[in-house]
Amino acid sequence: MTEREAVLAVFESATEPLNATTVAKLSGLDKKAVDKVFTQLKKEEVIVSPVRCKWELKK
Repeated sequence: MTEREAVLAVFESATEPLNATTVAKLSGLDKKAVDKVFTQLKKEEVIVSPVRCKWELKK
């Protein structure tokens, strides 16, 4: 499983918006790796921020 797939899996199972630290803890990845994936997902508009500093999958 790639880092991207791990982050997306956490978002798919989440019931509320998450921050990078929480995603790192739940996925077991390093926070720096999660930050890189977040940057990529933001550019592709896969994740959106409904609340400041928290993210969720775009619906």
